[in-house]
Amino acid sequence: MSAPTYPEMIVVGLLQGVSELFPVSSLGHSVLLPALLGGQWAADLDMSTKGSAYLDTLVAMHVATAAALVIFFWRDWVRIVGGLLTSIRDRRIATPDQRLAWLLVAATVPVGIAGIALDSVMRQYLGKPVPAAAFLLLNGVVLLVVERLYRRQHADPEATTVMAAVSTEVASDARLSRLGVWEAVGIGACQILALLPGISRSGATMAGGLLRGLRHEDAARFAFLLATPAIAGAGLLKLPELARPEMHSAIGPTIVGSLVAGVGAYLSVRFLVRYFETRTLTPFAVYCVLAGLGCLGYFTLVQS
Repeated sequence: MSAPTYPEMIVVGLLQGVSELFPVSSLGHSVLLPALLGGQWAADLDMSTKGSAYLDTLVAMHVATAAALVIFFWRDWVRIVGGLLTSIRDRRIATPDQRLAWLLVAATVPVGIAGIALDSVMRQYLGKPVPAAAFLLLNGVVLLVVERLYRRQHADPEATTVMAAVSTEVASDARLSRLGVWEAVGIGACQILALLPGISRSGATMAGGLLRGLRHEDAARFAFLLATPAIAGAGLLKLPELARPEMHSAIGPTIVGSLVAGVGAYLSVRFLVRYFETRTLTPFAVYCVLAGLGCLGYFTLVQS
């Protein structure tokens, strides 16, 4: 089993940092790109191989992505964590920050349980080009359908845009805090779909939020806040695997790739938070449909 190289990890790090937060599936792209490039890239970056060093490097990049989210949303996390601590101290849930904190805790439970139980199985058996392409196509179709349903329910997008322009982070969090507990759990559970290579974590969570009636900016914000503990928890749980003897030669490239992933994630979330104030998931949905169809055709017809 060969270790990933520096050029490979720089490219994968940039891919991970950007596609983890864009609703296009980082896991799906991490499977498809090496397979499309072929040669040594396909050999080094095959996550379906048992004991693959590629899986361990992706874990480190996930931690870097979570760190970038914490840095970007640090003011929010100070308020949210403060709300959680004061709620525990006072034994009550009275403020929007306290309520949002507990909603995030509750909404993270389903993906935490599913991740521990199913993550390695999903990646080992489905972390291959054809399933990843099929799920990427499905991801695009789901986003298109959800956007269509959302437009039917919200016939005046201009009014939403005007309100979004004057909203603030605190106001958005206050709106999110009004979610019911089971509504938040349902939206959080959408993250489980991201265990399938090709299904986007942020896309699935945003779709769940839009179906609940959240605005695009609120759905995106909730998706990014939810992603932070989910990504960080999964990464930290598996981080000790980087200490395996066979991983020693991959430590340097992994560190460099993780730094690239962190920078890419920070720039991505900064862009997306502003983007979803006035725009929709549709462009990403169209990309996923076209990329999924193209890759599916290539791997099933050209390479058969």
